[in-house]
Amino acid sequence: MYILDTGARLSAVRFSPSPTPLRRRYFIVRATNLPFPKHQAKYHKELEVAIDAVDRACRLCVDVKRSLFSSKEKIVEKNDQTPVTIADFGVQALVSLELSKVFPSIPLVAEEDSHFVRANNLVSSVVSEVKSKASIGDNELSDADVLEAIDRGGKDAYTFCNKPATYWVLDPIDGTRGFLKGDDALYVVGLALVVDNEIVLGVMGCPNWPEEISDGSTGTLMLSHIGCGTWTKRLQNVSGKVTGDWTRCFVDACVLVNKARFCIQESQTWESLPLSGFFDASIVSEDLQHKEILLLPTCCGSLCKYLMVASGRASVFLLRAKTQRTIKSWDHAVGIICVHEAGGKVTDWEGDEINLEEDQSERRLIFPAGGVVVSNGSLHNQILEMISSASPTL
Repeated sequence: MYILDTGARLSAVRFSPSPTPLRRRYFIVRATNLPFPKHQAKYHKELEVAIDAVDRACRLCVDVKRSLFSSKEKIVEKNDQTPVTIADFGVQALVSLELSKVFPSIPLVAEEDSHFVRANNLVSSVVSEVKSKASIGDNELSDADVLEAIDRGGKDAYTFCNKPATYWVLDPIDGTRGFLKGDDALYVVGLALVVDNEIVLGVMGCPNWPEEISDGSTGTLMLSHIGCGTWTKRLQNVSGKVTGDWTRCFVDACVLVNKARFCIQESQTWESLPLSGFFDASIVSEDLQHKEILLLPTCCGSLCKYLMVASGRASVFLLRAKTQRTIKSWDHAVGIICVHEAGGKVTDWEGDEINLEEDQSERRLIFPAGGVVVSNGSLHNQILEMISSASPTL
């Protein structure tokens, strides 16, 4: 049974509301494996496995984070000086194992490989964490199994030969810097399934997503399936299991750019973006001027920002492409379907959809012209027009 709540509801926890709160719609469905009938979802089997894998991965992250700072060797740096922890490798191994157990023929495109685990003597730590969360029994998993599972998503694991394909896209932890900062900095485990260049399902888990209720639960799990909408539920209760009812979520209803709530990459400034020529940015929601927009506090990683737009907490996420930095498919794939199914839109700065097949052989990179615009849909054309008129001067 579906229950519609049309009352206004906006979380004030860690996220500043807009000056004029916008109505958001909620459908609530009683707790089941999926929030919609299976016959409506072509990929319901894949989605159920993905939900379970992301849930297990989030519990691994929570456990690792509790002990992270008592053991410095659990944190290393990759060649590009980005931090990585045993949780990144553990999540990739765990999700890879859970997916391959049911869908062994579907390739995995993911961020990590086992080189860093081996080189930094993290094998035993990673294997221990994976064994504690995997559905496969402890005695059945060897060190080699776990390392192989990591490498199943690595750079050289699969070549797509320029053909349409079905494959998983995984970001083990989007926002590792946030993972390392403490409880207030959000991070996401993100998993999507791509079929013939179309993202057909996605699951995001954010273990420390703020909730309005105090029942021992924490975090949120968001899922999307093509044609079935975007839904969330509380991620964990005190027993560590997914709990509560599914709630359908929608993007916000903002139609005026100066009333929108924006988020941007923490590595970028508002002044570096095209809309800065039209509006100044303020992080204080009270007494915004006509030529000011509300800029929400930054959170690490891209997927948190997709989650904010899909859940109606933000109206727009702007990302500018940098010539010296590549944009990875796993930083966007699951976010794209979650925003789309919540009623929003995602394109590059020229208005074209994000093409996951441009990196024809590996499917690891995307090349959005100018950058990425994620919006509630209603604002999208206005944003694109502003970018177009400002771009020649930037």
